[in-house]
Amino acid sequence: MSSPATEHLLPGVPAEALTVPPSAKGEPAGERGGWRRDTARPADPGTASGPAHPPPGWWTTTLLRRLDSIPAPLFCLLGMGTVQLGIALSTPLFAPLGVAGTTFLRLVLASAVLLTAARPRLRGRSLRDLASAALLGAASAGMTLLFAGAVARLPMGTAATIEYLGPLAVALVLARGFGHVLWAVLAAAGVALLTLVGRGDGLGPDPTGLACAFGAAACYAGYILLTHRVGAAFRGLEGLAVSLTVSAVLLAPIGLLPAWHGLTGGPHPGSLLLRAAGVAMLLPVIPYALDLVALRRLPQRVFSVVVSMEPAVSAAVGLAVLGQRIGPAQALGIACVITASAGATLTGRDRA
Repeated sequence: MSSPATEHLLPGVPAEALTVPPSAKGEPAGERGGWRRDTARPADPGTASGPAHPPPGWWTTTLLRRLDSIPAPLFCLLGMGTVQLGIALSTPLFAPLGVAGTTFLRLVLASAVLLTAARPRLRGRSLRDLASAALLGAASAGMTLLFAGAVARLPMGTAATIEYLGPLAVALVLARGFGHVLWAVLAAAGVALLTLVGRGDGLGPDPTGLACAFGAAACYAGYILLTHRVGAAFRGLEGLAVSLTVSAVLLAPIGLLPAWHGLTGGPHPGSLLLRAAGVAMLLPVIPYALDLVALRRLPQRVFSVVVSMEPAVSAAVGLAVLGQRIGPAQALGIACVITASAGATLTGRDRA
C-alpha cells in the first residue's frame, strides 16, 4: 500500500497521467495518491557488491502491487463486508470486555500484526508524514470506538447509515460536477429513509447511540481524507501500522482496564483473547488495508459515494448474523444508496 497504474484501471485516463513520479520527502504523491518507486531511493553503497536484502515490509508492497489489476470499487465492497461482519461478531464481546475494552483489544492486536508485517521505518520521515499518520490514528480510534458504541445501542443498519453521513459530506464538498451532487443527494434520500422511516424495532432510537453514530460519521470523514494522504506518503502498509498503533495508544486510558478485567475475570481468558484476535483481523486490519488500496486509485469523492453501500451491507449482515429485520422503507433506502453508488462509480470512471 510501486508500479504505475495502467490505463485499463481508469478508462479514459492516459497511462502517463497515472504515472506519478516520486514526490519530495513529506509531500503527498498527488490527488489520487500513487505508488512510490523503490528505484528512486538511493542505493546503499554497502550492498553493491553483495546480495541484495529486501527492505522491511517488502512482501506487503509486492502483494499490493500485484493487486493493481483488480477494480478499485471491489476493494471498497470487500472492506465494507469485513467491517460489518467484524462488528457483528464483536458484539458478543461487549458483555465481558465492554465496548471500550473490546475496541482497545482489537486495535492492540491489529497494530501488533501490522507492525510485525510492515516493520515501518520512522527515521527520516518528515514531520508532515508523521503528523498525518498520527491524525489518521486519532480518526481511526474515534471511528472504531464510536461506531461500536452505536452498534451496542442501535440496529446495525441504522448505525451504519448515520455513520455514512461522513463520507456523504466529503462527497458533497469534493463534488466538481452536477452529476456527482445528484448521486450524493440520492444517497442522502436513502439515508433519510433508513434512519427516519423504516426502523423495524418499534422503539425510539437511543440518544447515546445516536450521538455515537454521528460522532463516528465525523471521524469517518476525517478518516477518508487522512487515509488518502497517508496512503500516498507511506509505502505498503507502513502508514496503516503506524496509525493503528497511535489508535491503540490513544484508547489505552479508557480501554486497558476493562479489557484486563474482562480477560482475567472470565473462566476462559484464552478463548476470549482468541476470539478478539479473530475479530481484530476482520476489523480493523483487513478493511483498513483494503481502504488504503482503494483510496490510492479512486478520487476521494467517488470513494465517498461508493461506500454509500455500507448501510445495505450492514443491514444484510445484521439480518444474517444478529437476526435484525428490515422494513419496506429500509429496503427502499437501501435501493437508493445502491443506485447512487453504482452511478457515482460509473460516472467517476469516465470523469475522474
